[in-house]
Amino acid sequence: MPLTFDDLLRRARSLAEHRPRALLGIAGGPGAGKTTLAERLVGELNATGGPFAAHVPMDGFHLADAELDRLGLRDRKGAPATFDAGGYAALLRRLREERGEVVYAPAFERILEQPLAGAVAVPPSARLVVTEGNYLLLETGSWARVRPCLDEVWFCELDETERIRRLVARHEEFGKPHAAAVAWVLGTDQRNADLVATTRDRADLVVPAAVLS
Repeated sequence: MPLTFDDLLRRARSLAEHRPRALLGIAGGPGAGKTTLAERLVGELNATGGPFAAHVPMDGFHLADAELDRLGLRDRKGAPATFDAGGYAALLRRLREERGEVVYAPAFERILEQPLAGAVAVPPSARLVVTEGNYLLLETGSWARVRPCLDEVWFCELDETERIRRLVARHEEFGKPHAAAVAWVLGTDQRNADLVATTRDRADLVVPAAVLS
């Protein structure tokens, strides 16, 4: 039978049944629906009381534009080298180990296009942490320290035409002119998407487009 959102909800809940706290990763290319899926899962899991689940995006570990300028990476923003992968892995370990106090995580402000420190609070009551981002399954550099911190990683697989359409619309929503949005999506974003696609087979579960639409 086709996979449904309810199947995902049950699977996510079951991860925390026999663990003090479980960490679920959701990977996929830019615009594949990772954030939407994570927010929906967390919302449903917390609907009956909680918070049982917390959402911690990887995007909070974007390097600030000033640092990207210093490194000469501003035109590659969103590539693996433009994140603090080691800091992200350290936070995941802390979320697993420090369950008796609030753990604060950074977020990414899309209007400012900058990370914001301490914007996400994960309370002790959170039995499941859902984290999402492009590079959870990458095996190079400090990214290789991410996957061992996660109990499962799911991969969002959206039709390429729809993924690109959504991504262009998102860039336009946050201020890019149409031509600039298309150029960025088909250039920098596409190079990142191609890299992410090579990690698909390392996922525990592939979430099909029908669940992401």
